[in-house]
Amino acid sequence: MDYKLEVAVIPVSDVDRSVHFYRALGWRFDAEFADDEGYRLVQLTPPGSPASIIFGSGVTDAEPGSTQGLHLIVDDVVAARADLAERGVEVSEVFHDKTGVFHHAGTAGRVEGPDPERRTYSSFASFSDPDGNGWVLQEVTTRLPGRV
Repeated sequence: MDYKLEVAVIPVSDVDRSVHFYRALGWRFDAEFADDEGYRLVQLTPPGSPASIIFGSGVTDAEPGSTQGLHLIVDDVVAARADLAERGVEVSEVFHDKTGVFHHAGTAGRVEGPDPERRTYSSFASFSDPDGNGWVLQEVTTRLPGRV
């Protein structure tokens, strides 16, 4: 049995502002559904991703901005960071973790610059949406065995 992660639900306070933010990143606008009772759902997908995000009104009880650590996998974290900055996003400088492995929560353990050996899975940059939902760019150049 395959279990494929398809959608991440993120809590936002202003649906239209969030639509504008994610579309400005170049994300594909997939769908929008609403009813007369205030329920509204919007789905967008990052370029090249098989998984999407959903947000809206009445979609989640989570506090806006409470989702952290969503990872966007990129081939070149330096180029991806530059792309986001050119789109007006406040994005961190590229960093790696002091352990040389996965990054710590928040900004603890960050070392400036990409991983010195540019090892796959080891270089990052981070940004947040207007509500504070946290995203991490992670550079992956060679997948671990069994990963596609």
